[in-house]
Amino acid sequence: MNTKKSMITDISAELEKEFGAPGTPERERFDEEAYAFYTAQILHDARKEAKVTQSELASRINSTKSYISRVENGDIIPSVAKFWQMISSLGMRLEVVKPIY
Repeated sequence: MNTKKSMITDISAELEKEFGAPGTPERERFDEEAYAFYTAQILHDARKEAKVTQSELASRINSTKSYISRVENGDIIPSVAKFWQMISSLGMRLEVVKPIY
């Protein structure tokens, strides 16, 4: 039997401790890298699920295999237009919704 107590952690406090407060250059850099990683994962997983090669996706959006690879590696973040093209060409749809408060 595990007698260890689990602790609830405030992720915001942990991020601030590790990467600085929101608005600081360190935190902005972290947020940018996290966004690039997340975008890369979405596109990579969508492409694999659609059984499309990087070359084929590049051809569909009039780009290069190298560009797709750099996006999927998180080296660059595609523009909204390119992201939309990639998602659409993989048979997916991007939905923008206004939150209800």
